[in-house]
Amino acid sequence: MKRRLLAGAVATVLAGSLAACSPEPRPNDGPNRPGESNSSSAPTETESPEEPAGPTDEELIARASVLAQGYDYKAALAEIKDVSSPEADAARTEIESAKAAAKVWPTPNQIPHLFFHSLVVDTDRAFDGDDRQQGYLDYMVTLTEFNAILDELYARDYVLVNPKYFAGLNKEKKMAYRDIKLPEGKKPLVISVDDMSYYEYMDGDGFATKSVLTEDGSVLNEYTTADGEVKIGAYDVQAVVDEFVDEHPDFSYRGSKGILALTGYNGVFGYRTSDREYGDSPTLESDKAEATKIADALKEDGWVMASHSWGHRSMGTVPMDKMKFDLNLWDREVRPILGKTDQFIYAFGGDISGVPPYSGPRYELLREHGFRFFYGVDGTTTAWMQQGAGYQRQMRINIDGLQFAKELKGDRPVLSTFFDVKTVMDPARP
Repeated sequence: MKRRLLAGAVATVLAGSLAACSPEPRPNDGPNRPGESNSSSAPTETESPEEPAGPTDEELIARASVLAQGYDYKAALAEIKDVSSPEADAARTEIESAKAAAKVWPTPNQIPHLFFHSLVVDTDRAFDGDDRQQGYLDYMVTLTEFNAILDELYARDYVLVNPKYFAGLNKEKKMAYRDIKLPEGKKPLVISVDDMSYYEYMDGDGFATKSVLTEDGSVLNEYTTADGEVKIGAYDVQAVVDEFVDEHPDFSYRGSKGILALTGYNGVFGYRTSDREYGDSPTLESDKAEATKIADALKEDGWVMASHSWGHRSMGTVPMDKMKFDLNLWDREVRPILGKTDQFIYAFGGDISGVPPYSGPRYELLREHGFRFFYGVDGTTTAWMQQGAGYQRQMRINIDGLQFAKELKGDRPVLSTFFDVKTVMDPARP
């Protein structure tokens, strides 16, 4: 569980319990004017300043509660190991009980993965009949639809999980499945977001335009209304998920959020960071610096970074020389911003193999670039995974207008496992 999530959730937990015991303000309580002090005697120059107080017992218990809601029972107990009070004893008993009741997820090789593109915020501008409308209808969902999908996923007891929690290298340096422990009825789920770059072609079409790092460490979105008003808020998948998990800590396994797949040709997070494409830009270096801060904050808050290739290349069919060029360019321009990652999400779902296990020069090249987790696309089944000695592979279900249409036609429907398409569809969708 990350600091921003803990801070928000702890504040909520404490609000009710502390309000009742807060003293009435004295008439002279409140902010002082410059040079004034509420103290009857100001400290002299020889007095040492007070050490900042650590968290109170109540705050530690609240932190433990949030961690336990996110199924991190070990960390929850560690928070209150030195707290001695009836309230702490009761919290320990509750956490130990939840820990004992949690069960190992029996099929770690059968975990579903849903993926999204950027959300349509203003349907009037996105679905305005121009030459981009059909692409938005086919490959995007609206902000209204995404909010409804989250509500249904939560109601059906799905829990977001980072792939590193269910698979990783063992002592022999071979890929192996790991235990995930959840309460009875809870089900792990991976989500990801493709192309969180806010491409230039989307400008003016009713989408968020960039990610913005706020003073409290949150990452929100910049969005410009049709009237030209610039707003900062939760207007895309990542920020909406962050707010949802803040309100529902039990929707996230140990602070997990999802995977963000980034190309490089238009930069990342809405910042034009490519030397190749924006070498003459006077804001190039400042864009890189801001994008790096955003990547660091997102990782701290439970998000995983992934390569989506530099130029949105289909790695299963692109000529080998172009594949090498693209991987090198992504390493040079994007990896320094995102940091270390071993995650690769195929553009266009262009996997390098079908059902057969990975082998051959394309796989070896991806391995040389440090990738161990791979994600293709298969919208015909609720879950498909494959593990080799050196890799973990998982197929993703596209959540978009194309998949909605297949579901409504009864063409090998899979989305009904996660939500009711008719219930979540935005009435503004043509």
